[in-house]
Amino acid sequence: MLSYKAPIADLKFLLEDVFDYYTHYQKYPEFEEATQDLVDAIMQECAKFSENELLPLNQTGDDEGCKFDNGQVTTPKGFKEAYQKYVEGGWQSLSHPVDHGGQGLPPSLGMVKSEMMGSANWSWSMYPGLSHGAMNTIQTHGTDEQKELYLTRLTEGTWTGTMCLTEPQCGTDLGQVKTKAEPNGDGTYNISGTKIFISAGEHDLTENIVHIVLARLPDAPKGTRGISLFIVPKMQTDQDGNIGEFNNVSCGSIEHKMGIKASATAVLNFDNAKGVLIGPENKGLECMFTFMNTARVGTALQGVCAAELAYQNSLIYAKERLSMRSLSGTKSPDKVADPIICHPDVRKMLMTQKAISEGGRAMIYYTAKLVDQIEHAKSEDERKKADYRLGFLTPILKAFLTELGSESANHGLQVFGGHGYIKEWGMEQIVRDNRISTLYEGTTGIQALDLLGRKILLSRGKSLNSFAKEVLLFCKDKSVLSSNPHKRQMNKFIWPLSKSVANWQQYTIRLGLKAKKNRDFVGSASVDFLMYSGYIVMAYFWAQMAQAAYEKLATDVENRDFYRAKIKTAEFYFAQMLPRTKSLATTMMADPKTLMQLDEDLLSFL
Repeated sequence: MLSYKAPIADLKFLLEDVFDYYTHYQKYPEFEEATQDLVDAIMQECAKFSENELLPLNQTGDDEGCKFDNGQVTTPKGFKEAYQKYVEGGWQSLSHPVDHGGQGLPPSLGMVKSEMMGSANWSWSMYPGLSHGAMNTIQTHGTDEQKELYLTRLTEGTWTGTMCLTEPQCGTDLGQVKTKAEPNGDGTYNISGTKIFISAGEHDLTENIVHIVLARLPDAPKGTRGISLFIVPKMQTDQDGNIGEFNNVSCGSIEHKMGIKASATAVLNFDNAKGVLIGPENKGLECMFTFMNTARVGTALQGVCAAELAYQNSLIYAKERLSMRSLSGTKSPDKVADPIICHPDVRKMLMTQKAISEGGRAMIYYTAKLVDQIEHAKSEDERKKADYRLGFLTPILKAFLTELGSESANHGLQVFGGHGYIKEWGMEQIVRDNRISTLYEGTTGIQALDLLGRKILLSRGKSLNSFAKEVLLFCKDKSVLSSNPHKRQMNKFIWPLSKSVANWQQYTIRLGLKAKKNRDFVGSASVDFLMYSGYIVMAYFWAQMAQAAYEKLATDVENRDFYRAKIKTAEFYFAQMLPRTKSLATTMMADPKTLMQLDEDLLSFL
């Protein structure tokens, strides 16, 4: 019973009015075909595919799940046929290089595609989605021969790809990886070991699956300095891509999970499987970061997809469900009760969902422009600047947006009341499906440590200050001291945002000083600091959307209610959500002694 309509108007608003994508595309000769007419047509066709092909498989796929039988995995009914239509439609090749059969359109346009498909059916979308990280890794670090063999098939979609990091004894701590790679003397290696939690690790959608695997060479240094990266296909092939013998990559089982049940999460056993090295020896973790950044931004998108799907269905239900009378007076006298959308508590949940989904989408699409710049920069300086900004924002997006995606999903279930707890409505599935997003590709805690410890404190705040400068310049340009024609209307956004950014910088300095005296401050403050940062970053984009909406309303634009709604939602965000930073500031600055003073023995049940 889930409904989904691609939010085309909101997508166009961001691409055209907020981020000016088409001027951005004109900077790169590779994107000359990405005209507004073409992008509009692609979005419309993607919306049809998402709504008509993928959405109907969302709940049925959850009901049926994947089936495992003697190493073979069967996806739910309709998944294989939908994937074939996806390949035939050229969707996999949309944003990949022409050299290997791609259409050469911008990576940012691929993000638009991924959002629509992911909102309609996240489980299905994971099968082609996992290929993108593998493709980016091969594109960046592979040899010409590897690119010709693997990228061509992955771009076609006739093969899919995975990332194989986690092992039974280690997840985030990859220094514990035990999988071995023995050289054969002919440029190939025998890979042996077990990997777990491998999304799309085994399925029946394609004839081959290309695994990107972390493993250790003989006599490699201990820890993360001794990890190398390998390409290990499920089926052996010749250089022309013809399928040969089975490559001893077997699926031992698939996980029985809380959510995304239609996505096969496999235990993979590599038993002297033949692979080839990608990138330098013992530099696998560095090469893998290409994969990881792609995967983490993709996971951040999952939070936005969950928020959007939950909001759309909550809104429909809240308009139709009748319960009690409005405290401010009867709204539907001809009915037995008023719709629950009249009640302030329900309205607050809906507005929170709307603010999360639309604010999160803006954060993602800003980042998508950075990805365009990284992959097609005209100079190394441009590429480094974009990569530096992406590195700073990635942990915020990944953790903040997935946490808020779960909040939105839970609000959706709450709006439905008891019906939300019932499977048929689909709301509890959104909660279950999105819950993993805060865990895989690095938990919220891991992202928080990366942000505060590695990205900020180790750089002495340089990455944060660089972004803060951009925000403050925006505030200066739109403030009452500028020539901005909407400066008085924007004042209610600009001053709170400016103050928040100044506080953000000050708290960062204070945390750095405290961490010098007590390193536990980093661990105790990190998650609250990340969420604090996320609310300020989202406020920046809501201010930008409000400015763009005011500019459109100053013209003879149609659909004026759409732009008024943007401004009202921005007002809600600044009044009801940005103030969450106040409590987070208190907790992130709290002394960690209350966390650590209780002995481990006293933490157990007595």
